[in-house]
Amino acid sequence: MWTKEAIHDLVTRQKRYFRSNYTLDIDWRIHQLKRLKTAINLYEDDLIDALMEDLGRSETEAYLADIGSVIMEINETIAGLKRWARPELHLSGPACFPSIFTRVYKMPYGTTLIISPFNFPVMLSIGPLAAAIAGGNTAVIKASSKSPATTKALQKILSDIFPEEYVAVVDGGHDVADLCLEERFDKIFYTGSPKVGSHVMEMASHNLTPVALELGGETGNWAIVRADADLFDAARKIAFFKIMNSGQICINVNQVAVEESVADEFLEYLASEIRRQIGEEPLNNLEYAYDKCEARAKEYEDRIIVGGHGDPGTLRFEPTVIYPVDPDEDIVKHELFSPLLPVVPYKASEEDKLLDLIASREHGLAFYLFTTDKARAKEIMTTQQYGGGCVNEVCLHLMVKGVPFNGTGHSGMGAYHGEWGFKEFTHPQTVLFGSTKFNLPLREHPYSGLEGDWKLKALKIFQR
Repeated sequence: MWTKEAIHDLVTRQKRYFRSNYTLDIDWRIHQLKRLKTAINLYEDDLIDALMEDLGRSETEAYLADIGSVIMEINETIAGLKRWARPELHLSGPACFPSIFTRVYKMPYGTTLIISPFNFPVMLSIGPLAAAIAGGNTAVIKASSKSPATTKALQKILSDIFPEEYVAVVDGGHDVADLCLEERFDKIFYTGSPKVGSHVMEMASHNLTPVALELGGETGNWAIVRADADLFDAARKIAFFKIMNSGQICINVNQVAVEESVADEFLEYLASEIRRQIGEEPLNNLEYAYDKCEARAKEYEDRIIVGGHGDPGTLRFEPTVIYPVDPDEDIVKHELFSPLLPVVPYKASEEDKLLDLIASREHGLAFYLFTTDKARAKEIMTTQQYGGGCVNEVCLHLMVKGVPFNGTGHSGMGAYHGEWGFKEFTHPQTVLFGSTKFNLPLREHPYSGLEGDWKLKALKIFQR
């Protein structure tokens, strides 16, 4: 049981450990990352069992979505860390003469807090942790109370390889999270909903603690299927993604807008793909994760064309397609985080109007476009605002090495993955190396009279 005193003691010990300067050495950090990777591989079965217990996640999906992805993340970090952490050397410029060189050091923030969610409890705990370690920080992970088996597994794994004053996993509910937020951390990384994200920011503001937020987006992520798209390909990919983890993915498709001239054909493909990928009886499929959304589905039961049934005993609910849905209906104004998929028909002549409507709402964490018109794709993808996205694909932008991941506005702030995660957990610290010789008195008083006149003329030459 974590109390206010216990958490304060933990944070105090982590701050003391950070001030020992152990974490500053780059080779030492790389060694810790290698130990983390080894432990994940060693305890892979424990993590898979925990993910099945918490989320009903199959072994393949657990590896794809949680375990394999963090191993890739750690590998990229190990390979790039020495280069990322190298101090930058800059010429100071004529205005700073005779001081010639300035360096920018990538310094750790110190003691960090990582608040992770239940839907990907391994990836969204270990991923930010790898970035925190790479940056030279200590870390407290506040793991979700909604995935207790995985939290317990993470506690065991991380306590086996790291002392608690370096990396610790804290369990408990929102009350424990607030106890953590009351402490003076040096950096906070939160993944979850915009509502809780604003609470995290408010708590962090009391100590002016910098915050990174990965949020789902208040009004969810759109996918647009144009008439010129490969409809079968679009349906296949959207079906796969909506089935995955029962739709409980921050970058998942929240609603689909499909050009009405091809809506019927697209929906036939979509229904067929859902049945092919998950079977005729998804409630009996052990590879399909939990969710509960019966009340919301009942509001639209007259427009359900696929699915619509749940099992209150197991909290499983079928992938459910709702059509037609108006873009102003409530179901497409909120992140669903579920297997419900509203489909919005639109006229080809009103595509710009639809894009304006999407832009007027809160920015999504992801945006997906299906079209064979490359010029139109580029135009749309570079004029909408969202965290990241794909053309003729779903979710794979998350897996690309070397690129940032996160949202904007209600879908997040900051960025991570690879070098971007290292940057998120470090502060660029500029240091000019001054000279003790040949210093000109340009900046010194007096600024008046003849001496002031020549100083002004010289400064205008140097600072143009």
